[in-house]
Amino acid sequence: MPDTIRIDAHAISPLHYVGGRRVGSEAAFEVFSPIDMRRLGAMAEAGPAVVAQAVGEAAAAFPAWAALGAEGRLPYLKRFAAEIGARAEALCLAESNDAGVLLSRMRHGIVPRAMLNITWFAEQALTLQDQVIETPQATHHVRHDPAGVCAIITPWNSPLMLTTWKVGPALASGNTVVVKPPEWAPLSCSLLADAAEAAGLPPGVFNVVQGSGAVTGAALVSDARLARISFTGSVATARTIASVAGANLVPVSLELGGKSPFIVLPDADLDAAAATGALMYRNATQVCLAGTRFLVHESVRDAFVERMRGHVEKLRVGDPRDEATEVGPIIHPRQVERIAGYLERARAAGAEVLWGGGRHEFGELYFQPTMFAGVEQHHEIVQEEVFGPVLVLQTFSDDAEAIVLANGVDYGLGGVCYGAEDHARAVAEQVRTGFIWVNAFGIRDLAAPFGGRGKSGVGREGGAWSFDFFCDVKDVVVPKQPFKPSFSHR
Repeated sequence: MPDTIRIDAHAISPLHYVGGRRVGSEAAFEVFSPIDMRRLGAMAEAGPAVVAQAVGEAAAAFPAWAALGAEGRLPYLKRFAAEIGARAEALCLAESNDAGVLLSRMRHGIVPRAMLNITWFAEQALTLQDQVIETPQATHHVRHDPAGVCAIITPWNSPLMLTTWKVGPALASGNTVVVKPPEWAPLSCSLLADAAEAAGLPPGVFNVVQGSGAVTGAALVSDARLARISFTGSVATARTIASVAGANLVPVSLELGGKSPFIVLPDADLDAAAATGALMYRNATQVCLAGTRFLVHESVRDAFVERMRGHVEKLRVGDPRDEATEVGPIIHPRQVERIAGYLERARAAGAEVLWGGGRHEFGELYFQPTMFAGVEQHHEIVQEEVFGPVLVLQTFSDDAEAIVLANGVDYGLGGVCYGAEDHARAVAEQVRTGFIWVNAFGIRDLAAPFGGRGKSGVGREGGAWSFDFFCDVKDVVVPKQPFKPSFSHR
């Protein structure tokens, strides 16, 4: 049985959390810190038997949890959020150590957002029922009934935020969940299980099974008892999940990668655009919604590059636990090799390095913030998501060309457009993407939809869209006049 993992003074259980108790398994996997490749410990790996047990516990807990109604679930979920807050420092240090996320970002952004993910959806669930549609013939009472057991599968780049982003609406809707955290960064989800237990969530409502996608994930998504699967991660894994879920007719929500455009129009505020552009290197660009393709009007290309270079040169690459650090490590040696391959092939294709272009001296898993120019639309470095601090720059001569370039990839998640407001909005509205910011970046609200087109995913998360996915929407129809049976009725 793996030993308890300790991050500073904080203890983290290496065991699964199933049916309200910690459960071991025969297999285990190692967890390392991307900061310096030190071993953090070993976590239990769930095989098919443990996964089946977790789904069974969730299924058994579902009827009573669903029957509580939104008002009955609200106190539990408020306590859950409070217990997340009570573990704030442990969560911050765990995720910074095992995922390389900036500690400053954890403290000031992610943990508060994780708490809000739970409370906001819990309160919004109170508004779900008694939505009435009046027609001349009948009154339609639209209900959002909980679906059942939901599988929640999250990636390594922001496990705490993305897990609570899915768990919040799932639990608030009356579902029970089985969470499969990322094997490269599982620690914060284990602490979430502690928070759920301390909050008094009934056994089986919240479960965590750790392990690889090939073993634990495969066993989870193939369980026919699931009512929903919500996944954030790679396109390749999403295709596998969708294929398995399709065989069981289980609805899926897939939030995948991005290769988003960052458009700089000739009437843009270049200082503001350049400062925002440098933000794309946050979390070492291991962020799906980052603008990684810079499309800059030819008339302002040199001025913009000079300004952005100035901001990039000031970025501090280093230990994410240092609050002054702005660019941290890459998550894993395999990801480092993947990024290095993109750099090598881009150079071989003739790309010009404007800045960066290689490993950073700080450590084994660190890269220099990099920008390539001299690329063509068909080049791999333009078309494929690198998921590392590697950006590309192209120029355009008019709006029509900018829109063609922006829409010239298979992804369609996010985007940024800088320019005079009316002009930028007009261009932004023609970019095929799930969302796009005008003269801004990263503004998010839980009430707004989030998701992409094409290879960036299927479905939308946030606000009513999350509830539509995690619920079975039902129409209870009450006629306004006595109903007379007739074969002519349709």
